[in-house]
Amino acid sequence: MTPDSIQRERRAARLGLLRMVLVVLVVGALVPWLANAYWIKTLTSSLALAVAAAGVALLYGQLGLVSLCQYALLGVGGWVALRVGHGLHWPFEACVLAGGLTAGVVGMLAGLPALRLKGLYLALVTLMLAGGFQVVISATGFPDGGAGFLGRISGSERLMLPRPAIAQGEGAYFAYVAAWLAAMLALLELHRRTRAGRSWALIRRGEAVAEGAGVNVLLYQTWAFGLAGLCAGVAGALLAGAVGQLDGRAFAASESVMLFALTLIGGAYHWVGALVAGLLLRAVPSLLVDLGVNGYLAMVFFGAALLHALITAPRGLAGQWLATLQRLRARGQT
Repeated sequence: MTPDSIQRERRAARLGLLRMVLVVLVVGALVPWLANAYWIKTLTSSLALAVAAAGVALLYGQLGLVSLCQYALLGVGGWVALRVGHGLHWPFEACVLAGGLTAGVVGMLAGLPALRLKGLYLALVTLMLAGGFQVVISATGFPDGGAGFLGRISGSERLMLPRPAIAQGEGAYFAYVAAWLAAMLALLELHRRTRAGRSWALIRRGEAVAEGAGVNVLLYQTWAFGLAGLCAGVAGALLAGAVGQLDGRAFAASESVMLFALTLIGGAYHWVGALVAGLLLRAVPSLLVDLGVNGYLAMVFFGAALLHALITAPRGLAGQWLATLQRLRARGQT
């Protein structure tokens, strides 16, 4: 490539990154003006889950790794955020970072089997980890303002996690979550376009190829699992802030499977896919309920959408939409 073409490519990458951040922030600013309270709450959860979906997309899109414990890591982040928020009274941003970093460390540990296992075997091991978290959190519950390590209150009303001062209302908190989503998407995009992204691309081609090129496979695989765990932990903390508390019954192992499947449907190779996955996971069931349709029919819809994605859109709905847009642009230029 010539120096001019390299400069154009870098300029296009910077513009793409800026466009992504602006789109998410504009959504965060406009939706509170257009939606009612019910839909603002629903879409807030969708944006928080889009952060977790972005981590799933990182592992699968960059490395081809199937991790089915991401929703459990979301629960880990929520647990830590609730515990330090109630017990230590940290600022909300510190609670989010604590939840994200803790889930990132746990994600690295959960990713250790990836050094020896691939494909179905890795998926099964991570799914068993999600099942283990389900058992533990069902027995212990999430912190709700009590004393002791578990932070549980017995015999009195559960306390709510305080939101940040700048995001007390539902609309303000939606914009706040959108800002976190933009920041996390930007962090992942920057990784994809630097040495880490190039190393992940080589590892996906083959570990022997990557090692021959001087890539530390152990380091970069662990790095990817840590980033995905960070995304899940931040998502869990943001969900805790949206609701004020979390319920252990909502963190079944099947939710990790659903999160992975909907990330594939949305598209694991473009940031738009994470937004689509978040909307599918929360907004579509809520829409069906709003229309008077049984929300469980969403499972039928998701199954059909997954077949569609696997057969006709291997890059997900986001990839299909972007390819269509590029064709329309090409026609307009001819």
